[in-house]
Amino acid sequence: MTVPTTQTNGASAPTAAAVHAAGVGKIFPGTGGEVTALASVDLDVAAGEFVSLIGPSGCGKSTLLRLIADLDRPTSGDLSLFGKPAPKARTDQDYGIAFQQAGLLPWRTVAANIALPLELHGSSRAERAARVGELVDLVGLGEFQDRYPDQLSGGMQQRVAIARALASRPRLLLMDEPFGALDEMTREYLQSELTRIAGETGAAVVFVTHSIPEAVFLSDRVVVMSPRPGRITDVIATGFTAARDEQLREAPEYFDRVTAVREALHGRRLERADER
Repeated sequence: MTVPTTQTNGASAPTAAAVHAAGVGKIFPGTGGEVTALASVDLDVAAGEFVSLIGPSGCGKSTLLRLIADLDRPTSGDLSLFGKPAPKARTDQDYGIAFQQAGLLPWRTVAANIALPLELHGSSRAERAARVGELVDLVGLGEFQDRYPDQLSGGMQQRVAIARALASRPRLLLMDEPFGALDEMTREYLQSELTRIAGETGAAVVFVTHSIPEAVFLSDRVVVMSPRPGRITDVIATGFTAARDEQLREAPEYFDRVTAVREALHGRRLERADER
């Protein structure tokens, strides 16, 4: 199938996509033989676009994210971020990354955890302090910047992780099920916060999730992947505006998109299209 690669929200196309994948594949060696995790993945993510990857467990969603982040290398195909090879984008700090576990350093305060990427990049003390001040306000943790991770709830820890991922002002945010371990109320709150943060920073987001409602609520486009070897089988544009609030969760068009993604995961959406 042909996967749409155009931008959303009516924005003009950038010179280089935030993410460009063409024919990307990944094969892992194993004692019982090679395992093909990804095969022929084609995907463009525009600057400022929010794209979710969804599919069954083991379909290669996280593998694709790791390839984008240069935490692993593709076996085949071409992969670039803002027109750069993934290793160059990593060294240029063009992206930030957040995982399901916040991964905060327990001996560092909230402020010190957020400042860590800036320290590694050689920013001055004054620059770090100013940027941390901006970020704790952005994620609503201004009163907690001197606390330690074990003094925070799980949701607050994830907000610190998001702030840390944004510390270097990346143009791309990569997120691997960052809300997966949270209770439903906290998860929905952080979903709303993430859409606000993405809108305010202008960063593109590639977001891995197992939750259909989460993918639909957050995304400009939902990318549906097949069981292993992972391929992109469908791409569903939500058509929602940048303003996402609790009213959207009750809107008919929201439920329509949830149904469309669910049918795509089960292959029924494409079957109906073929019948037409």
